[in-house]
Amino acid sequence: MNAGRDVVVAIDQGGHATRAVAYDLHGLRLGSAMANVDTDRNALGYVEHDGESLIAGVRDALNELTMLVSAERWLAAGLAVQRSTIACWDGDSGALLAPVISWQDRRQAAWLRRFDCVAGEVHRSTGLPLSPHYGASKLRWCLDHVGAVRQAQATGRLCAGPLASLVLARLIEGKPCVVDEANASRTQLWSPIDRRWSPRLLEMFGIPEAILPRLVPTEGDFGTLRMAARSVPVVVCTGDQAAVPFASGQLDTEAAYVNLGTGAFTLRPMTRALLAPPLLTSVLRSDRQQVNFVLEGTVNGAGSALDWFEREEGLPAARMLAGLERAGPCGPDAPFFLNGVSGLGSPFWAPQFESRYVGDAQPHERFRAVVESIVFLLRANLDELALHAGRPARIIASGGLAGSDFLMHALAAVTGLPVDRLDDAEATSRGLAFLVAGQPVQWESPTLATFSPEPRADQLLRARYLKWLQLLKEALRR
Repeated sequence: MNAGRDVVVAIDQGGHATRAVAYDLHGLRLGSAMANVDTDRNALGYVEHDGESLIAGVRDALNELTMLVSAERWLAAGLAVQRSTIACWDGDSGALLAPVISWQDRRQAAWLRRFDCVAGEVHRSTGLPLSPHYGASKLRWCLDHVGAVRQAQATGRLCAGPLASLVLARLIEGKPCVVDEANASRTQLWSPIDRRWSPRLLEMFGIPEAILPRLVPTEGDFGTLRMAARSVPVVVCTGDQAAVPFASGQLDTEAAYVNLGTGAFTLRPMTRALLAPPLLTSVLRSDRQQVNFVLEGTVNGAGSALDWFEREEGLPAARMLAGLERAGPCGPDAPFFLNGVSGLGSPFWAPQFESRYVGDAQPHERFRAVVESIVFLLRANLDELALHAGRPARIIASGGLAGSDFLMHALAAVTGLPVDRLDDAEATSRGLAFLVAGQPVQWESPTLATFSPEPRADQLLRARYLKWLQLLKEALRR
């Protein structure tokens, strides 16, 4: 160990913000800095970030962190990035050639329908359903519609792939063009069985392998980050959700992990790549010797659904969520919300599904229905996970929305499982830091708050879930 260096740094680049967080080697958080991420949306389903602003935000967060915890103490750093978001840049200069296209973007939904007849093959090859949320169709759009991208390809300067690769290229000395397996697994071009780019999928989507980053494990030598005239090795690069299960330390294979942010994700760690449609198969971590996989369900409309409500109603979602803590049982005529915000994810997969209320109500009742819909979608995914991996013993919940006691009680009620909430809103950062530190046995896990199901009191919500599920299936059949 380098003398005087006793701090690991987690760089968490998410959809709403970039955080740089410092921890000591026992898991104590020493300092945190944040930069907001701006997102542009339009009526065509485009969701984009300005790449230069995003990279500047990463640098700003790191520089601010040096004011809190001296870079002289930084032993190593790691990076976790929002998955399925893609970028195109000049491999020589690092210059952006197109906007960064968010995982939430659905501009290629109509184009993708030409592949409906081979959707099963795509899922069997990649562990992902055919969807505009993943990187392949976004990369194809850039090659078809952005002149600077086509020109860079023609001259051999184009690098294109997950956002994580761009961040590495702009932060790391030597501008590497590499991608870790966790982020590669969300491109719809990578095979979890073979652990390589799929020639069949590359041909299908028309993506030249030469423009894609070189594949590497999630743990290894990514190069050095220059901070305050010091060289800091970057030893982990992974997806944001892939880091979350490590926030509580060593993996619990009997637990289901639920992370609630812009989107919500249900995760079950697996020792092998299990292809189980309609669920997703992704990488948790890998090194030169082994790889840990995860079976995953995804809810697109979590925090984004609250943002949607706020835009639609002009009411403060955060304040209304806090107000639900004092709410009693809902009435018999309470409305339901069929949640298609950012596209209906697993296990239903309807990217063009239009969100709607069923039943008339006041704004506060509609808001409660939106929150309930997040819980109901989680229940549907957890039921699907149980079919393939068995019923979990408990749920470990994390993320910003997990701070809502109402939501945690509702999740325990509708699933009939105890919910252990991590007392740390920065689950991605903590899990990433644990990996950067080498999974030390002395790592302190965050305090847990447990929400237990109450069978008799929970009957009403479970009945509402069954009615909601019936309404959703009827809407999908139309």
